[in-house]
Amino acid sequence: MIVVNAVIESSEVDIQMLKTAIAEMEVASRQEAGCFDYTFSVELNQPGTLRVTECWDSMEALSRHFTEPHMAAFQAALAAHPPKSVRATFYEANEVVPPGR
Repeated sequence: MIVVNAVIESSEVDIQMLKTAIAEMEVASRQEAGCFDYTFSVELNQPGTLRVTECWDSMEALSRHFTEPHMAAFQAALAAHPPKSVRATFYEANEVVPPGR
């Protein structure tokens, strides 16, 4: 499994302006082949910080995701409300049994 953890530093106002684009990106991405999860969240203690968590079955599925029309639409919306910074970290992971189970 490929896990993506991204942090987008923005402003509360810009995040509000991106709300529709974010919702559309989540819905469309979750429908893609190989996507297990695709979620945006706003940090409670830092409301200008968006976190993106993605889980993909393979690097190939993630690579296809970057070519999708909804990715281009989201990138255009983000460009209209440029963030202060974007950081993304990619991991290859295996699901494990949590402690105590």
